[in-house]
Amino acid sequence: MDIEDEIRSLQLDSSEDNNGVVNPEAAKPEPIEESDKMDVDLNSEAHKEPQPAHVEPPKVKEICAPEDNEESEEVEGDMKRHLNVVFIGHVDAGKSTTGGQILFLSGQVDDRTIQKYEKEAKDKSRESWYMAYIMDTNEEERVKGKTVEVGRAHFETETTRFTILDAPGHKSYVPNMISGASQADIGVLVISARKGEFETGYERGGQTREHVQLAKTLGVSKLLVVVNKMDDPTVNWSKERYDEIEAKMIPFLKASGYNVKKDVQFLPISGLVGLNMKTRVDKSLCSWWNGPCLFEVLDSIEVPFRDPKGPFRLPIIDKFKDMGTVVMGKVESGSVREGDSLLVMPNKAQVKVFAVYCDENKVKIAGPGENVRVRLSGIEEEDIISGFVLSSVAKPIPAVYEFVAQLQILELLDNAIFTAGYKAVLHIHSIVEECEIIELMQQIDPKTKKPMKKKVLFVKNGAVVVCRIQVNSMICIEKFSDFPQLGRFTLRTEGKTVAMGKVTDLNSASSS
Repeated sequence: MDIEDEIRSLQLDSSEDNNGVVNPEAAKPEPIEESDKMDVDLNSEAHKEPQPAHVEPPKVKEICAPEDNEESEEVEGDMKRHLNVVFIGHVDAGKSTTGGQILFLSGQVDDRTIQKYEKEAKDKSRESWYMAYIMDTNEEERVKGKTVEVGRAHFETETTRFTILDAPGHKSYVPNMISGASQADIGVLVISARKGEFETGYERGGQTREHVQLAKTLGVSKLLVVVNKMDDPTVNWSKERYDEIEAKMIPFLKASGYNVKKDVQFLPISGLVGLNMKTRVDKSLCSWWNGPCLFEVLDSIEVPFRDPKGPFRLPIIDKFKDMGTVVMGKVESGSVREGDSLLVMPNKAQVKVFAVYCDENKVKIAGPGENVRVRLSGIEEEDIISGFVLSSVAKPIPAVYEFVAQLQILELLDNAIFTAGYKAVLHIHSIVEECEIIELMQQIDPKTKKPMKKKVLFVKNGAVVVCRIQVNSMICIEKFSDFPQLGRFTLRTEGKTVAMGKVTDLNSASSS
């Protein structure tokens, strides 16, 4: 019996037990077309699956929606494909409001709850924030009107189950944004069309630029650029404003490595009032828009290819105690089922899987691409830290102290040069670790993509260099060519992304 059939039959069994499993493989995924651009800066394999979180144990907010007709929904769900969507963009672009409106339009939130949020927002003299309250669940976020943690919620269309990841836009919370983007398959870049707001987000230091570059590095290969706040009095569904934003964004998206024709789609919306989201915008409001609405675009996006038969890999983003040790993360490769024996790397602890949960439901098996919680026996919760990887016993993930990587230098801090001895913070899947560059091995000519002959002692902004990187604690990573999602990373210094790279070789002497 082929593993896909086995998954399907197991899921059908478990949905009868009211576990409601949804099968990631049910709608046969089509491999995403390879981008034309084979850039040195990670674009060659960026169409592959993104990696999971990159953040100091990121707290993940679960937004629970009232469920009606649970049983019938669960049975239907078996035939639906699954996509993770991250909302990114500058602070105040309307990411949480758009996410909240999607949940409302797809029937995940009822009118009574919305009325309660409207009253709460009015009491705070923030009438336009009420939709964001669906995604921003804690008091700090509601008072400031800023998302801090990565919000997570689920909704369904006729063909697809979606997990929304609502990333914070403020520059202080970029590590949390990295956490969200690294779990996503597709990105929704929210841009405010309001006069002055787009410019603030797009100029140097604005989060629109950094978020796009990080999303590309983290493997978000498809980008939906939604121009929000089109109903604002300063915009009033103006075609000129929409075209101006599109014209400014396209060259930047190309420079970040996106194939604009294949992988990027622009569309105008109003997140606050829900226009051009579930149904197309009325011609009386916006006569010039002939394209699809947001739900249509999300439904038409192809699911990235995932290998259910590969060696099991689940980078751990969070852990807690609940009748045993429970770990959370996204399955990057392989499948996990109750009763499996696995290893927690790098400390090689042997564990047994007691239970697997997917979107709140207990399931017998979960395939790649699913965000899961796994209850384990054989290890204490305090012996696990964010960045450890749950891995197959037959083919465990390598654990190393140093590795060789190809780096693209983006923008170093004022007057800095990049040389041996340079220290930075490494973000790779769910690992956040201090690192040091111990040797620059060779510089790559950006035009020919071949190594230069002269010995390299230092490099500046824009350079592509092969170097050896050392970390203080043992980390679990893979070569980019083997597992793109576990082999691409960013380097940050003083809260700023200075370089992005891919792991080209592991130091076998220190590898397990």
